[in-house]
Amino acid sequence: MAVNASPALLNGSGGLPLGRLLAYHAARDPRRPALVIGDETISREQLEAQANRRARMLAADGVKAGDLVTIALPNGLEFYETTFALWKLGAIPNVVSHKLPATEFSTLLAVAQPKMVIGANLHDLAGHKAVRGGRWLDESLSAEELPEVISTHWKAMASGGSTGQPKIIVDHMPGLWDPKVTVFGQRLDDVLLNPGPLYHNAPFVGMHYGLFTGATVVEMGRFDAERALALVEDRKVGWVNFVPTMMHRIWRLGSDVRARFDLASLHTVFHMAAPCPTWLKQAWIDWLGPERIFELYAGTERQGTTLISGTEWLERQGSVGKPQPGSRIRVLDDAGRDCRPGETGEIYFLPDAGRGTTYHYIGAAPKTLGDWESLGDLGYFDEAGYLYLSDRRTDLILSGGANIYPAEVEAALGSHPKVNSVIVIGLRDAEWGQRVHAIVELERGVSLQADDLLNHASAHLARYKLPKTFEFVDFPLRDDAGKARRNALRDERAARLPSS
Repeated sequence: MAVNASPALLNGSGGLPLGRLLAYHAARDPRRPALVIGDETISREQLEAQANRRARMLAADGVKAGDLVTIALPNGLEFYETTFALWKLGAIPNVVSHKLPATEFSTLLAVAQPKMVIGANLHDLAGHKAVRGGRWLDESLSAEELPEVISTHWKAMASGGSTGQPKIIVDHMPGLWDPKVTVFGQRLDDVLLNPGPLYHNAPFVGMHYGLFTGATVVEMGRFDAERALALVEDRKVGWVNFVPTMMHRIWRLGSDVRARFDLASLHTVFHMAAPCPTWLKQAWIDWLGPERIFELYAGTERQGTTLISGTEWLERQGSVGKPQPGSRIRVLDDAGRDCRPGETGEIYFLPDAGRGTTYHYIGAAPKTLGDWESLGDLGYFDEAGYLYLSDRRTDLILSGGANIYPAEVEAALGSHPKVNSVIVIGLRDAEWGQRVHAIVELERGVSLQADDLLNHASAHLARYKLPKTFEFVDFPLRDDAGKARRNALRDERAARLPSS
């Protein structure tokens, strides 16, 4: 199956204003479901009407074309109503987590300087106009279409809060889309399952691209492994994007549980946003078949993209694919020279249209080498031009003079049947410079000794890569989007170490 993931397609050079797309699809089939959330089904004509009313509410509060508006809402109907309402006004959704603590939230707002904040859990927002969420909608307002307006930038995602240096990534695609153009293996009028938080880029993009082309979005609200499989069967889901954490949780259900569900409708399983351990990817290919599994590597910044099918992956295990049309990718050493095939270096991107054509930052500056930009990832190309990821440069552990990539160690430890998740960090060590420390989240109700886990990892890792210390915890290490607060975990443990 051909899957289009080309950044060149995402320039918004034609099509309809985003605020018009719901009406376009409602005119084709008004009663077809646009959203399924729990027991509630919202048709295309209902979502269009409610987004129009919400747009008029926001306009009355002063929102206009070009305004950046921060959305801090949980997954749900109000979130989707709000994004389309903002596009109908020509405004720019700035999406942040509704779970942020007050300090991080305030820091992000200081960077973004939005016209308004719409939130379900608002803190003290001195100096910012705020509207508390809660699904209230003024039904007396007109549900008719508003005049067409095109947003200058279709989204502005927040990033970097876990590092203490938040930034806003403003996408340069204007608010236009051709409703007959699909990407990422989606089909016109598809049925999509959303298992991830919409404040992360991949779920936000995947679900809205689907709605742009007439899809029905089955919104989970919060991920649950067995419920995800049940929804695929019950709602005849065709497309889903998982992160490896979700794939891991589904696999841990066991073959007897997985076999209870009919997944014949599922034509495409995408995964992205985090490295997928080789053993887990192989397990999913063996289960569903390679023709249904696809992996995409890209940043929210869209400077470059790679894509690989399950069929290709079987021939080049561990690869994230080849660069897609619309951009170029290089792997450079510390001196800025191109690395040889198989040689690990830092990954740099350049869109064909030039640096700065796909996004700009608010509150940060990109890492550059000439016109080329890096997201901080390390990797290498093989002889055929397939890219392989190693880890992020900031996560690299230098122990006893050797480079150790946490992702590789985490994959080995995570393949133990009792392990739910693992974060590997480097801690200061007088002998080794840094020692490999593994923070391990176990399956509920099970126990595991460090020696048993070490023996398991020894079959997969060279001796120098093995953790020197282990820590077992009973709290989730990753959220539903597979994201981990690695820096915070490292800093908390480093603070407890002796000063010398």
